[in-house]
Amino acid sequence: MLLVIDIGNTNIVFGVYDDSKLLNHWRLSTVIQKTVDEYAILLNSLLYIEKIKLSEIDAAIISCVVPPLLIPFDILCRKYVGIRPILVGPGIKTGMPILYENPQEVGADRIVNAVSAYEKYKRALILVDFGTATTFDYITPRGEYAGGAIAPGIMISLEALFERASKLPRVELVKPKTITGKNTIHAMQAGIVYGYVGLVDGIVNRMKEEVKTDPYVIGTGGLASLMYRESSSINEVDEFITLNGLKILYEKNKDHHKFK
Repeated sequence: MLLVIDIGNTNIVFGVYDDSKLLNHWRLSTVIQKTVDEYAILLNSLLYIEKIKLSEIDAAIISCVVPPLLIPFDILCRKYVGIRPILVGPGIKTGMPILYENPQEVGADRIVNAVSAYEKYKRALILVDFGTATTFDYITPRGEYAGGAIAPGIMISLEALFERASKLPRVELVKPKTITGKNTIHAMQAGIVYGYVGLVDGIVNRMKEEVKTDPYVIGTGGLASLMYRESSSINEVDEFITLNGLKILYEKNKDHHKFK
């Protein structure tokens, strides 16, 4: 079985594949202060619920955008699973040219998503990932990572509004009944939801005008479904794009990696 781990700034997602089948996946809060042993206990507990033993895991791959957690999760795999994981980063085989001024600056999660999406669609793409930051990535028709844009995430924007405006309350991120709010909570929800939809559609449409290739637009990340329902530019939501991308990168690199 293959263990895939996607370590983001807000959440850590674990998934277990048996050949090509994703058996299950779990999402935990990212906490830098947690120890290797604490994360191992959590992982073991999650696997136990699905009647999967750590000893059944014979390979692992990790994507990480939180540098302080990369070594702890490497140690976790070595100490508790008994394997040396593949780490997504410089030197890994992706099969995708990176047309960035400095390819090492591109987040591991963005490359994983790009490889996953192009493997599935084989066409020009724009990927919109609603994470701690919202990223927009353009993939050319030839399967090249061409670059993109980074905007503050929805929750960052909402928290900033609450923290910096002393009279505004913390509100739930849901779509209001109308864009013209009749109270402060509904007004804030309208501003965040519809304002962010405008940001997404604006950036995507400007990208389309610039690249002139009619890319297919895929949304992913925790809030992708909410944005998809309101956006005029997102064609599809794929919540497993990152986990599937890790599986693809594992297949591309497993013959050149020693897991023991």
